Formats: sequence, C-alpha cells, structure tokens
Amino acid sequence: MRNLLAFLFRYRGMLVFALLEVASLYLLIRNSTYQRAAFFNSANAYVGQVLDTRTQIYDYFRLVSINQGLVQENAALRQQLYLADVSRREARSLPVQQDSASQARLAGLAYPDSLLLGLRPLPTRNPDYPLIPARVLNNTLRRVDNYLTLNVGTRQGLRPGMGVLAAAGIVGRVKVVSENYATVTSLLHSKTFISAKILRDNTFGSIRWLGDDPTHALLDNIPRQNKLVRGDTVVTSGYNAVFPEGVLVGTIDGFVKEPDKNFWTVRVRLAVNFANLTYVYVVNPRPKAERDTLELKAGMKPEGEEQP
Repeated sequence: MRNLLAFLFRYRGMLVFALLEVASLYLLIRNSTYQRAAFFNSANAYVGQVLDTRTQIYDYFRLVSINQGLVQENAALRQQLYLADVSRREARSLPVQQDSASQARLAGLAYPDSLLLGLRPLPTRNPDYPLIPARVLNNTLRRVDNYLTLNVGTRQGLRPGMGVLAAAGIVGRVKVVSENYATVTSLLHSKTFISAKILRDNTFGSIRWLGDDPTHALLDNIPRQNKLVRGDTVVTSGYNAVFPEGVLVGTIDGFVKEPDKNFWTVRVRLAVNFANLTYVYVVNPRPKAERDTLELKAGMKPEGEEQP
C-alpha cells in the first residue's frame, strides 16, 4: 500500500494530465455530433479487424469439421440429381411384366434416393446396404503394393471385403478394419484383380495394375478377334459382389496385338486420379452366400478377388 501511494504521489502530475485528457475527450465526443460519429466509426473499424482476425484463426482450426460437413452436403446434393421414384426409370436388365398385378406390386415399392458414383446411381438411404462416406488419411502411389487409410471403421459399419468408390469410379477394397480406421487395398496393388467389361460390346476381362504408372492399368483376357476402339468405356462386370455392375473403371487408351498371344494387350486410363484422392464412399456388398458356397464346391475362385 505504501508503494502504491508513493507511486501515485511521484507521478501525480502525469496521472492528473491523463485524467484531464480522458475527461476532455469524453466531453468532446459527447457534445459534438461529428466527433462522436468519427470516434464510433473508427472504433468499429478496429474492433471489426480484431474480430475478423480471430474468426480466420478459428476457421483455420475448424477446417476438418468444415470439410466433413461439405462431403455430407455433396452427398445430399448428388441425391437430388436423381428422382426418388425409380418406377419412372427404365429397367436395364430385368424386364417387368405389363400385367396389372406386376404393375401394382411395382408401384407399391419404396425406392431410396441415389448417389452417382462412377456413372452408376447407387442407393444411399437403404439401411441394409448403405454408402458410408470416408476421408482418405493416407494414400501411397509409388510402391508396387499401395494402400489407403480411411477415417472410418467398425463403429461406422465397415468390415473387410467391402468395396471403396470415389465420385469418378473404382478405388479399391477394404482389407483391415479397426474401431475407427480402415486400411484399403488400392486398385494400384499388384494382387488386386477386378472383373470388368467393355461397355460397348460387353466383352469381359480383368483389370490389373502393372506397378509403374498410377494413371493406367491393364485389361486382360480380351480375345484378338474383338474389335477395339480407343476411348471405349470400361466398367465393372458385376461378376463379383464387391462392386456393383456398371461402375466406371476407365477408358481404353491403347491396345497392342501380341504375335505370340491370343489376347489383346489393352491399356486403360483409370477414371480415378489417385494423386489427389480426398473423399471416398464405402459400399456394402450384396449378400452372396449361396453363390459362394456353390462356387467353392466347384473349386472356383470368385472374380475380382485378391490373389494369395
């Protein structure tokens, strides 16, 4: 207390001067309309700058949650591109009888909204087979066997064997799952084989990566007598239950007829750009227990599986 009194006594002249300055400024601003307006405008400008800087810093640390919200919003916007009433669309594979009983049964079905992934509309609101959005946390490109890490796991419904798609097309297949994370075998993996077909003529083949260029893969088992066209679309065949039929894989970029082989060597430009892959969707495969049991009894290995 003694030190405080000594400080006030020592600097009494400066303190009185400062007090009088504050009082004079207060009286000037209070009694002058122009000065009052100028003061508050300046104060608002400085306070606005401080608040704007604070908001920028706050938004920077919220980028993760903002991006997660954007991917959910993108999924909702994609759903709006497709009618919820699938009865207005033409069936591609299964014809519907035109009798009154079949039409009444079709009209009574409830169809979920769809999300366009790799040229294929897939249901998003079917609780039995959901599409699960995920963020890519890690992605390798330069190895012979490449993997991705996703920020979703068993808590979100993932399990090994599920397919992974991007908006452009095929990405890979879930290999290992923990509670909150998943490791995905990329399409850029030496042991990944995906059953595919040329959309123009439905010629079936198998997609595999050559291990060098992350933008291209090889389409095997296309007979030499088939006529190929550069730019032809390659999609999944539907031979396995990991990926739905008709999801985009890529386009034919070139082909060579080997003299000692009965098949074309077809080079496919992949639809997905793995170098900037950020958000993906995990698709729940349809049940195929009966088919698997039958094929295992016959000694067949399902198409599109990783080789041991």
